[in-house]
Amino acid sequence: MNLDPNFNPYVPRPIDLPTGVPLAPDADLSVLDEVKIFAAPEDPAQWPAWRDRITAWRTDARARIGYDGSHYDEIAGDCFSVCLAWLWDEKLYDHERGVFTVEEFLAEAERDFGGFDGVVLWHAYPVIGLDDRNQFDYYRQVPELPAVVAAFQDRGVRVFVDYNPWDTGTRREPRTDAEAVAELAGRLGVDGVFLDTLKEGAGELRKALDAVRPGMVLEGESRVPLARIADHGMSWAQWFADSTVPGVLRAKWFERRHMLHHTRRWNRSHLDELHSAWLNGVGMLVWESVFGVWVGWNDRDRAVLRAMRRVQASHADWLRSEDWVPLADHPGADTPVHASRWTYQGQPLWTVVNRGTAYDGPWLVTDARPGHRFVDLITGAELTMTALADGRVAVGGALPAGGIAAVLATTGPTVDRHEPATGDPSFPAREAVRTPVPVVPRTDVPEGMVAVDGGRRDLVVRYRVRETGLYGEAPYVDEWKPLPPRLHGTGTRHRTVSLGRFAIDTHEVTNAQFAAFLAATGHRPVRPERFTGGQGPADAPVTYVELADARAYAAWAGLRLPTEDEWQVAAEAGLIQRRDPLVWNLTESEHSDGRTRFVILKGGMDYRADGSDWYFDGGPQPPEVSTKLLLLGAGLTRSPSIGFRCAADLSALDSEVGPA
Repeated sequence: MNLDPNFNPYVPRPIDLPTGVPLAPDADLSVLDEVKIFAAPEDPAQWPAWRDRITAWRTDARARIGYDGSHYDEIAGDCFSVCLAWLWDEKLYDHERGVFTVEEFLAEAERDFGGFDGVVLWHAYPVIGLDDRNQFDYYRQVPELPAVVAAFQDRGVRVFVDYNPWDTGTRREPRTDAEAVAELAGRLGVDGVFLDTLKEGAGELRKALDAVRPGMVLEGESRVPLARIADHGMSWAQWFADSTVPGVLRAKWFERRHMLHHTRRWNRSHLDELHSAWLNGVGMLVWESVFGVWVGWNDRDRAVLRAMRRVQASHADWLRSEDWVPLADHPGADTPVHASRWTYQGQPLWTVVNRGTAYDGPWLVTDARPGHRFVDLITGAELTMTALADGRVAVGGALPAGGIAAVLATTGPTVDRHEPATGDPSFPAREAVRTPVPVVPRTDVPEGMVAVDGGRRDLVVRYRVRETGLYGEAPYVDEWKPLPPRLHGTGTRHRTVSLGRFAIDTHEVTNAQFAAFLAATGHRPVRPERFTGGQGPADAPVTYVELADARAYAAWAGLRLPTEDEWQVAAEAGLIQRRDPLVWNLTESEHSDGRTRFVILKGGMDYRADGSDWYFDGGPQPPEVSTKLLLLGAGLTRSPSIGFRCAADLSALDSEVGPA
């Protein structure tokens, strides 16, 4: 927890900054063992010594820990671009039909990003804690999930699940977490596990996975420890700040086959991560819906990633080559262009970035290669060569601001032409639109209801500031890493609303009432999993219903659900009561941004998952508190902690007016 009043969330923490490399020949290089990025000197004259020292560190560190790299021989193929996807993303799951749409999801990924090598199916947070279901239940209770995994894999996309070590306050497994993770991974047939909030999986988890199927990948969040590079094939490069002159990722330098995935989840521009990934021969984590908040990629960054992926697909052998020279063949101190040189089977490939404004000039100074042309694999254009007095050549041309290139010396045929990797850098905003509230007019106050005057109301809404926001807004924009009290603190909104006169149930709908609805209508949900509404004690609130079930009941009764504002106004006026047990109430405040659906809940619940701030809000809540619940598919939203009450629109002429 960070309570420093001087903490600035918009700048990297000291632990996230790149680390300078001691250049003295007798310096202790072990101080570099756990850094994130080797900072590059700003003076090009120091680059040869800098490269010598990080090479010496690598040799020494490998010897010190007895590194042999055998784990990487078990891992098939590269995984440069990974999408972190909410399992119930509307591009992946059709909520109306209750089916997964893998083909549509991947078709859009191909168009926008050039496709993905892998996908992480995020499943539980920020919903977990709504009841006693643990993180594994949120995977196990999706019966077709093994088929979904296979559908991705059949299309060449590897699949990963995530493990939340902080989940200690829900239902406990009858075995260790490591055994549960391994069993789940084996049953689903996934390719590996992302470790949420963990830099590494303990040896027990690695052992358990290997017992199920060798070669499954562990990907830790942030900086992977040196000793764990040996058995963690990938790592999640989150909160990595680079030096002014692009530096080198320590884990990739140590093991050329180690794959990092750069990401800055709240950023509106990903150019810095893209440049670092390109120069280091690693990948990106694409994360456009962050726990229910839209943080989409702009057109320019998508174009850059698409261009990178073409070269990563055709020249992956170069990008894991032992012969890697960072900051290679630089043309001069004032040039904003930097390159890494990768040599495979004697042929060099340069990955190039322009860190400045639009540039037209030399990108590289390298040995002349008689009979060869220098081409940019990004655009397919042949580059300008200028002979220098020392027998070398300057190679380059025009490179847009923030642009990338991939230079190859070739005698082969003409390379396919492509447009430069440019585009609109503005943020592609999306609005979370509220589903229209049905109008259900009544001329009387139905039995069991109370009338509430309409009019203009100034409401104070309180909520816990989580990464999921409240109404679809991004709670953190371009912030580095939000920490408490900015994260998990209490937020306040002042909302002015105009309400019509309405009636609202004094209590939640009961099991007996819902059972009567079922008997009369034979209601059957599209996805019936966990649908047990009406089977509990007659006078207890009906639970195990989701929004569609509650709406169906209300329509049958000639009613509707109350909006969150109506619920709050009635509750603050003391007009509604709560049944036992206390359960969250659904409202007619459903929203969607086209990727994530959510609904606002009111009232709190008896259940509370303790032990982590990441759990869903529990316990009784006052009327002004609103909580955002992401809507899941396959019936998983149904919970013993969620019920509902009904409302209706009243004529202003009705005389039975309750206090407002």
